[in-house]
Amino acid sequence: MKKSIQFLIILLFFALNSYSQSVDEIIENYYENTGGIDKWKELKGVKMLAKLNQQGMEIPIELIQMKGGKSMQIINFQGQSIKAQVFDGEVSWGINMMSQKPEKSDQETTDNLKLENNDFPDSFMDYKSKGYSAELIGNETFDGTETFKIKLTKEPKTIDGKKEDDITFYFFDTENYVPIAIQTMITQGPSKGMTMEITMSDYQEVEGLYFPFSQTQGIKDQPSLPLIIDSIELNPIIDENEFKFPEN
Repeated sequence: MKKSIQFLIILLFFALNSYSQSVDEIIENYYENTGGIDKWKELKGVKMLAKLNQQGMEIPIELIQMKGGKSMQIINFQGQSIKAQVFDGEVSWGINMMSQKPEKSDQETTDNLKLENNDFPDSFMDYKSKGYSAELIGNETFDGTETFKIKLTKEPKTIDGKKEDDITFYFFDTENYVPIAIQTMITQGPSKGMTMEITMSDYQEVEGLYFPFSQTQGIKDQPSLPLIIDSIELNPIIDENEFKFPEN
């Protein structure tokens, strides 16, 4: 009986070890198939020009993400260029659409955005050294495509003053090893408790790295907003002053 228990423990150890390796192999294949881990680590920034389709109206937007945490979202609406959300690495702010004046975000929003932006260029990059954990849930068919479903648990975020686990589910195409969907639970606001879903397709090469040029975002099983990427610029030169909150 004792030998049987020891044998089962050994089998369990190897099964868990193999399971963990499977997660890492999927992640390694993902980086390899999208340009190589070394090239991703050399990336200093990304600038995307895109169009958001909202109720039949195309809205041009500009998305900038830089190594070190800086980010910017610019909306071009009715002939105006509006900085909807900007983060300089310490201060988060944006232009109020109603007053047309810059406003700083609250500290909780700022702290959560800092955590999110520190993952540039990707949440899986060096995930273990950041204290994250990745778990292979299993295989799952997503929108007709066979996928690996991976659960990524990151550093907790602060929601209404309380620390909450930051859990995201990724669906990797089993053939190409690229993520085709992301799901995460909404933790605040009127949609609290619902699942936010992002889908990604039309991967194209940009200077040796592959990016999804077609995305959708919305509540799971509800109509979503399509986002079409027109162009992607790697390592853009952005004036540091563009990220700073305008004091005057």
